[in-house]
Order: sequence, then C-alpha cells, then structure tokens
Amino acid sequence: MNADLHLLDPTSERSPAARERLARPASLDGLTVGLLDISKARGDVFLDRVDALLQSRGIQVRRYRKPTFTRVAPTALRQQIAAECDLVVEGLAD
Repeated sequence: MNADLHLLDPTSERSPAARERLARPASLDGLTVGLLDISKARGDVFLDRVDALLQSRGIQVRRYRKPTFTRVAPTALRQQIAAECDLVVEGLAD
C-alpha cells in the first residue's frame, strides 16, 4: 500500500472520523461485485464499462442505483447491497 495515499472526505466535516480501510480481497474469483450508480450524469456509462470488464472475467455483478445523488443511499438499498455483494464500486461522474 502507498504510504503517501490521502483520502479526502467530501462531506466538509470539521473533524472527519478516522476510518480504517478494509482489506482488499486477494482475488475477485467467486465474489459478487455490486455496482452502485449514484444517479449523476454519465455514471451509468462508466459502470457499464466496469460491468463488461468484470463479466468478461467471469465475475458476478449486481447493479444498483440511488434515487438521487443529493442524498445518501436509502437504508434499505444499503442493506440490500450488503446482503447481496462482497464489495461495491460506486460510480461518480459528470
């Protein structure tokens, strides 16, 4: 891991919570990858390409979409993704 990597929190918190990064899986084999479209323009274009690349490697993909990019994903959607996927790629665009 790159020791010089800095994660920025876009929420403008004055004192952002320290969060440990989860370990990345050694492989995607046998895992289900969720693709979350946050409903911004052209996010689906990016996720369509990621979807195609993952499926070409035999990786199971599930697609999800937030109702609006202006709010956090609804609890029910987050719970569904957590229950159905091993990891998630969130697509941002504009």
